[in-house]
Amino acid sequence: MTPRPAPRRPVGTITRGTTNPNRLRRVDRWMAWALREVLRGPVYPPVVVDLGYGASPVTVLELAARLSGVRPDVRVVGVEIDPERVARGRAVADPPRVDFALGGFEVPLPGGGDPLVVRAFNVLRQYAEEDTAEAWRQVVDRLAPGGVLVEGTCDEVGRLATWVDVRRGADGAPAPRSLTLAWRLAGLERPSVVAERLPKVLIHRNVPGEGVHALMQALDAAWARHAPLAGWGARQRLVACAHDLRADGWPVLHGPSRWRLGELGVEWAAVAPQRA
Repeated sequence: MTPRPAPRRPVGTITRGTTNPNRLRRVDRWMAWALREVLRGPVYPPVVVDLGYGASPVTVLELAARLSGVRPDVRVVGVEIDPERVARGRAVADPPRVDFALGGFEVPLPGGGDPLVVRAFNVLRQYAEEDTAEAWRQVVDRLAPGGVLVEGTCDEVGRLATWVDVRRGADGAPAPRSLTLAWRLAGLERPSVVAERLPKVLIHRNVPGEGVHALMQALDAAWARHAPLAGWGARQRLVACAHDLRADGWPVLHGPSRWRLGELGVEWAAVAPQRA
């Protein structure tokens, strides 16, 4: 990868900064499981970035604690475009284990180097859909070999969340692999409520003719069909829905152990935008 000149100012715009403790627990849990082989690979030390962490550094600290069980020497860096937010982070930093840096999509790291994983949650929500490709490209360009961008959105308390697993393709361009949907199952009326928290690349695609719309329709239909299982619990009901979708040809990922947690992943090809 040809090094790019350092930008004179952080790339991007300041987000609202909304955050809450445990807001990102669902994606943290998935990262600790799905990316464990990436984190345990030969990169030393592995650096994970929480990009655009918001007004409080709490999600950076939580991510460091949760990933330390996968790789004790992991370094987590919170990157924010707002100097005041970076100052709040540095007040609780514990370098090199946990550190903070001023920046945006150029993903600067203290001391240089390349991040192995970048998590960007609720960052692109305020951007236009057409800006997504360039933001992905900028971040993917910064990844260490074999690295991962996890880009997604969640509600204010983390009960609904979605994210895309993006890698670097053979041509160097961003290559999304999967979309994961995650719910707090207790009290869930219908799975398609998660559509309001789809990543920016998909949130405007929940219309007829698009794969993500078909997925929402199929999920709701299966959920209604398995209403008799409600007495056994929402976990059993979602597991039954996942089996139905897979039987109908949807490329549903993983298995019951993840579905019972309120996670359902599908291969990206099934939901990739179909029109310009």
